Amino acid sequence: MTDLPFIIAGGGIGGLAAACGLARKGQRCIVVEQASQLGEIGAGIQIGPNAFHCFDYLGVGDQARSCAVYIDQLRLMDAQTAEDITSIPLDAPFRAFYGNPYAVVHRADLHGVLLKYCVDSPLIDLRTDHRVLGYTQDGSSASLLLDGRDPIKGRLLIGADGLRSPIRAQMIGDGEPRVSGHTTYRSVIPTEQMPEDLRWNAATLWAGPKCHIVHYPLKGGKVYNLVVTYHRDVQEAIAGRSVPREEVAQGFDHIHPKARQVIEHGDNWKLWVLCDREPISNWVDGRVALLGDAAHPMLQYFAQGACMAMEDAVALSHCVEHFGASDEGALQRYQDMRRVRTARVQMNSRLIGEYIYHPDDAKAAVRNSVMRGMSPDDWYRQLKWLYGSNGLESGVSAGNADP
Repeated sequence: MTDLPFIIAGGGIGGLAAACGLARKGQRCIVVEQASQLGEIGAGIQIGPNAFHCFDYLGVGDQARSCAVYIDQLRLMDAQTAEDITSIPLDAPFRAFYGNPYAVVHRADLHGVLLKYCVDSPLIDLRTDHRVLGYTQDGSSASLLLDGRDPIKGRLLIGADGLRSPIRAQMIGDGEPRVSGHTTYRSVIPTEQMPEDLRWNAATLWAGPKCHIVHYPLKGGKVYNLVVTYHRDVQEAIAGRSVPREEVAQGFDHIHPKARQVIEHGDNWKLWVLCDREPISNWVDGRVALLGDAAHPMLQYFAQGACMAMEDAVALSHCVEHFGASDEGALQRYQDMRRVRTARVQMNSRLIGEYIYHPDDAKAAVRNSVMRGMSPDDWYRQLKWLYGSNGLESGVSAGNADP
């Protein structure tokens, strides 16, 4: 059955990255997507050096660098006092330490880099308007079950179908995702609409009690990405709902006016309620495996959701190449390579939200004291476990440190 293609359910960043990685190893892939066209919703995302290590491994490093914005620093501000807490310079020493830069990019641009590779590859077949129902397998192949269409048979099936993955629902059966109650509002505005005193070439986080504000430049500095989050204890999962500015501003009276003006200048706000799941140890059922948010959905606070999905794609293609004598064994190696690392990022994302983004009073004072005492070298060592890998046990593939 090795002449059968790999089937990938989901045409987002993780699914397309998996197709790129497998095609680089000479494997045929069919990628199916529920939407009528392939694309990404949302706006900006932050991509650490580990993501660039993955781009290099997947063969799209130069293209990814060409659409990224290279910010000068990660900047943490106290949202109540407008005082600097700390910053991490992202200059030449940072790039030399990790072998690649830190950048921000529009999600659609990043998706477009992967999509172009897939469109250009004769080994990748992209199909839209395919709604996934589940899967079957017989020991020598796996079949993807679709609504109103014939099943698609493949060598292996990869569920890269997101937070509410039907593949995961059948495999794990853990119900709906955990609703955090944290409400995030997003907007993208022209740079001239951004307050002049906040037009920093930085990924800036204003951390406050039960809330935070993030902003950074996109599209070559032509626009700014705005992200405003508040604990509203909402129990319903919502994605992409348009809301008025007045709703976004509710609950931010305790924030310094310098930070609050970001909300006043934002426009066309859209609402998401953040969700994740508990880490799990088992992502594999025979010839079926999960990838990205289907395997390990996480809160946004570590800025690692897309990065972890790309690392999954690297690990999957690596295991297929090196352990492919047994297809099921290759998937087990992939799972074993990834589950502890991704669980660590899931758990840290929650902790960072509580103790760095949103603490109050004494907890905030401890945060400020500890983080103000850290040098750039301290930060580099602290984050080496995360940024120094592309998700493989053997470490990183060498990347170009220059944008």
